[in-house]
Amino acid sequence: MIKLTQIRKSFGRNEVLKGIDLTVEKGEVVAILGPSGSGKTTLLRCINYLEKPNEGRIVIDDFSVQCSRPDKKAIHTLRQKTAMVFQQYNLFKHKTALENVMEGLFVVKKISKDEARIRSIELLEKVGLGNKLDAYPSELSGGQQQRVGIARALALNPEVILFDEPTSALDPELVGEVLAVIRKIAKEGITMIIVTHEMGFAQDVASHVVFMDEGVIVEQGKPNELFTSPKEERTKQFLKRITPEATYSI
Repeated sequence: MIKLTQIRKSFGRNEVLKGIDLTVEKGEVVAILGPSGSGKTTLLRCINYLEKPNEGRIVIDDFSVQCSRPDKKAIHTLRQKTAMVFQQYNLFKHKTALENVMEGLFVVKKISKDEARIRSIELLEKVGLGNKLDAYPSELSGGQQQRVGIARALALNPEVILFDEPTSALDPELVGEVLAVIRKIAKEGITMIIVTHEMGFAQDVASHVVFMDEGVIVEQGKPNELFTSPKEERTKQFLKRITPEATYSI
């Protein structure tokens, strides 16, 4: 289980997160929706301490971090329990697909190179890239690079995988292949938190949907409830603009 309590983050005088409370059960797929600037990506980055929250508490299973006074060991442990899949792939350009996945296994997990190689090949085959082991990022499409990023995250065997708009940098025709991989691993019971603008995907894959705006959680619930019968006016306005076929009145 992941529990966020009163997570706050400011950049100078700009308070981006204004006391976020969120609980994610083991095996859940949580989709976070919201307009640009609502704090979605900042929240993800706070969960694994790519951004340092100003206040709050992060709990993953029996491990807890008090955000106002973490030590280096606590941050290291937190990062070992999470893995991030970025918008812009963040692959090592001078390493092959296989080497990119192996890197975390023998650097972070301290697994032997032989064992890391076997595990990495399995994961690249899992995401449909068994024939691209020796390809460099420059030789891969955006969708293929993102799938390498997903394999790299899976390799770390984290408690939760954090996806930051994983299809936003892709050409439209490549979006489907990445969403298909995420859909596949969602069926395996891996806990995931996904910031996405793909409404149909969120409705289809997520077990829980969160709508954020202006640094707060406006509304959350099951996909079939939030997409068809949102309670808050701000949620209705957002969905009406994003999914014009919505029929409820605002």
